[in-house]
Amino acid sequence: MPAEDRMGFRAYASFVANLPGPGGNARHRDANTGTIFTVRTEKLRSSSLYCITMRPSFEDIGSRKGNASFVAYDLRVPAFPFKWHYHPEYELTLITRGSGKRMVGDSHESFTAGDLVLAGPDLPHTWVSDRVQRGGAAAVVIQFPESFVQDFLHWPECEAIARLLKASVHGLHFPARRSRAVAEAITALPALSGLHRITALIEILQALSRLRSEPLVSDYFSFVKGKEAGQRINKVCRHIQQHASTTIALGDVAAMVNLTPSAFCRFFKRVTGKTFSDYVNEVRIGHACSLLTETDQTVSEIAFATGYESLTYFNRVFLRKKGESPRSFRARVQLLALR
Repeated sequence: MPAEDRMGFRAYASFVANLPGPGGNARHRDANTGTIFTVRTEKLRSSSLYCITMRPSFEDIGSRKGNASFVAYDLRVPAFPFKWHYHPEYELTLITRGSGKRMVGDSHESFTAGDLVLAGPDLPHTWVSDRVQRGGAAAVVIQFPESFVQDFLHWPECEAIARLLKASVHGLHFPARRSRAVAEAITALPALSGLHRITALIEILQALSRLRSEPLVSDYFSFVKGKEAGQRINKVCRHIQQHASTTIALGDVAAMVNLTPSAFCRFFKRVTGKTFSDYVNEVRIGHACSLLTETDQTVSEIAFATGYESLTYFNRVFLRKKGESPRSFRARVQLLALR
């Protein structure tokens, strides 16, 4: 295996090894960027060093498509890297080889070959391999702008496609058992050219509109692109990250962004999808996970180092977030590291 692939594999292995138990949370540091990701089973909340809702990177699809109406290509890599990103185009992704974790908005689920997802505009997403596999990982990716479909969506014949694209703001998953026929058409599309390419995509969308799909993203998920809201929430998250080991008063934090405590709680819940106290606990437990993994400090020492005045309360919160005790978490991570 090439050196760069081995380095990538270690990063992916570290990410997977630190995934939490059911209903829990864990932190992962990207080896290349230093970004810290907080991951919750079933629901994902990625984070930068300062904010638990990591700002996805913007991907410029326009420069990739050149003179074509849309982008369609075969992606073949040793493993899918963690690339949390968004773009204004719709994206249809069919996994043809590989397995790992699929993250769309606040959805976090496993995927295998045959996984098919339609993500709406500006919906953050990524697929990350759980290991480098023999034969690598592969996918067919189709990305098309809203301008490609807006001219015909008002036609009566395209009502079903219009409903499909409207629903894609929540991310739509099409189970493999229902989508085998359309998967074949998707696989063939990158090799087409001219008008055949355009009609093939429309036929694919029409076929998908007839299939039963499963929404991935919860109703409360909110990707904050607004500058002011983003600045306010980052200021709060930065303060919590820097002072998580001390007492954090709701009133003091609310005053930082010129809101009353009740207004702040509503604002925080709307932006992050969670309560202020739950967020503080997630930051503290995330830090505790790092200390349990990277140090030989006792559980009691870690509890007090992460802002908990009661060991009993720390153990109770850790169990609720992680689905296991701190000692069990440490033992599991150590066992995975030896494999």
